[in-house]
Amino acid sequence: MLRTNAWNTYNKTQLKAVEKFADDYKNFLDNAKTEREAIDTIVNEIEAAGYRELNTLIGGKTKLKKGDKVYSVWMNKSIVMFQIGSEPLEKGLNILGAHIDSPRVDVKQNPLCEKEGLAYLDTHYYGGIKKYQFVAMPLALHGVVVKKDGTTVQLNVGEDEDDPVFFFSDLLIHLAAEQMDKKAAKVIEGEALDLIVGSRPLIVPGKAKKEEKDDPKLTEGENYAVKYVKQETTASIDASNAVKRGVMAILYDLYGIEEEDFISAELEIVPAGKARDAGFDRSMILGYGHDDRVCAYPSMRALLETKDLKRTGCCILVDKEEIGSVGATGMQSKFFENAVAELMNLTKEGYNDLALRRCLANSCMLSSDVSAAYDPTFAASFEKKNAALLGGGLVFNKFTGARGKSGSNDANAEYLAAIRRVCDDNKIVYQTAELGKVDVGGGGTIAYILALYGMNVVDSGVAVLNMHAPWEAISKADLYESLRGYKAFLTDMDLVY
Repeated sequence: MLRTNAWNTYNKTQLKAVEKFADDYKNFLDNAKTEREAIDTIVNEIEAAGYRELNTLIGGKTKLKKGDKVYSVWMNKSIVMFQIGSEPLEKGLNILGAHIDSPRVDVKQNPLCEKEGLAYLDTHYYGGIKKYQFVAMPLALHGVVVKKDGTTVQLNVGEDEDDPVFFFSDLLIHLAAEQMDKKAAKVIEGEALDLIVGSRPLIVPGKAKKEEKDDPKLTEGENYAVKYVKQETTASIDASNAVKRGVMAILYDLYGIEEEDFISAELEIVPAGKARDAGFDRSMILGYGHDDRVCAYPSMRALLETKDLKRTGCCILVDKEEIGSVGATGMQSKFFENAVAELMNLTKEGYNDLALRRCLANSCMLSSDVSAAYDPTFAASFEKKNAALLGGGLVFNKFTGARGKSGSNDANAEYLAAIRRVCDDNKIVYQTAELGKVDVGGGGTIAYILALYGMNVVDSGVAVLNMHAPWEAISKADLYESLRGYKAFLTDMDLVY
């Protein structure tokens, strides 16, 4: 089957558009390294484009009409956006769905400790990662700490040039003979991912140790740390913890955080640094979180840039895909269905359960998730003619899953034919692929969850090199074709059984 390289299809005007969109996307990546940061960035952009929050409309007398734009955020980690079309909602939606969580390492709830003069945060990795890829590199700490009184402290440390960074240590090669004989999965154990966050002890004057009142020569954080560790010392005779004490003092002085506040914190450890152009020709982008923000961002932008829709357009960006789409903010929760029900209730046609069921069953969806790019260095893991090529355009995966398509949404031939028509009519460069050779591995997306409503769903996204590594790579051309393809889908897809 003939393959087209998207770069060969662009004129000078289109090449400028490719670069402009790539710059916009890199800026998004830099500002959205966690789900919460992604939601904040997206809400700022869509509200500037005229989107209104769904909850502010509930209970009002105003009925939504064609062209109205609304959104709903759930628990600051997932969002659904709608642009009302001319047809009744009962006839279905055109949906772009992606996820905004990425593989990373999370801080545990009782993390801060000291071992032989080094302060650590204990961690638990999130999603499928090669743990050895995360050691001996600069890392940043992002997230929130929610105090007992409900106030939220936001942390973003390690991204600015003046910020400190953090790291997981690795064993020096001179002493690593035994380590090098281990399988890759065991080279770095999960419990060995302890983040180094300090090494300088807080020296406390003898007077301060004896008196209960604060020492005016110490900062508030240092006084807090002294008192706290004195309590620890009473309970445990060998608890010196001078370095831990110093870190606690800094956290208290800078953020007002006490050690107990880690219990109600969500702190994510991610690679420090900005997304960068890659290659002498600057044709690629190297960055953290392409999976799956490289599909989430063009999905959002596609809905912003389309107008005069026939079928109501929808963009769903969700959390927890990397761990099975579970939990209140994952695709398996009811937040999307609830949002559609509330939306219907705000239109002239109104809400009833049968209309909601018809709406969801009549909908068409692109489950916008990344695909594995063919890597010549590891060619043995791919079946080339059914692999996605970097620069080959928007990727469609009829099925994912593992082994005998286990856990997959296997899209119908009729739907793929409609997809082909939309792409060809709009001159979208696209390709089809599967995830590696049969029986080599596998993976899944949110596609099967939406398919439970009976709607047509197919996996569609951008090819990625180094998938799930701290730094992943994509083609700018594929990114741009995803935007073009998603816009064409929103305006032209009209398949209804």
